[in-house]
Amino acid sequence: MSNFIRLFQDELFYKALGNTFIVFIFQVPLMLIIGTLLAVILNSALIRMKGFFRAAFFTPAVTSLVAASLIFVVLLNGNYGLVNYLLQSVGLPQINWLSDGFWAKVSLIMVTTWRWAGYNMVIILAGLQNISNDLYEAASIDGAGAVRKFFTITIPQLKPVLLFAVVLSTIGTFQLFDEPYNLTGGGPNNATLTITYYLYNQGFQYFDFGYASAIAYVIVVIIAVLSWLQFKMARDD
Repeated sequence: MSNFIRLFQDELFYKALGNTFIVFIFQVPLMLIIGTLLAVILNSALIRMKGFFRAAFFTPAVTSLVAASLIFVVLLNGNYGLVNYLLQSVGLPQINWLSDGFWAKVSLIMVTTWRWAGYNMVIILAGLQNISNDLYEAASIDGAGAVRKFFTITIPQLKPVLLFAVVLSTIGTFQLFDEPYNLTGGGPNNATLTITYYLYNQGFQYFDFGYASAIAYVIVVIIAVLSWLQFKMARDD
């Protein structure tokens, strides 16, 4: 119990939890929106070479995260990174992507979205292929356009699949460790310290396994509560 008492008095714990929630609030919707749009585009009969594009967008999910992180460290370098070079070439100021607290969070969200949007695309694409074409044909006969079909047929039919993707993304966000560890080391000034990274530090840097276990229990409870809320909000009346 002393570990839990210490936990709820630990300012750094709240800092790590806040960072994780910031990433969760922005990254999960962004990743799902991109994944859904990619899935819809690649499910269209107008697109050729679908297999190639599906594999290309899914590849980041199976790429070595250490190798990918090293590439992004070079791309986002404040002095000689390609991203800042492109910004300068169009007259925009350079950005300290990995050494400024705000932009370090933005970089973390970008890299995480790049890695997992294709993974969610595959899940959503499987759901799209199970939607009956009869629904779209009936809507076309009634005069519905592409946008109307998307919001009245595609999204409602994808509801269970989207819920599954949201729950998986929530769990993944609260387990976020590899990206901040390899990109920023939790810095600058703990701006990208996530709750799982904090657990790792306590358990495997300071060998305080009891305190790390208390953090793990809190993470489990948070994920369970968020998942329950998501199921509650998605439940049909």
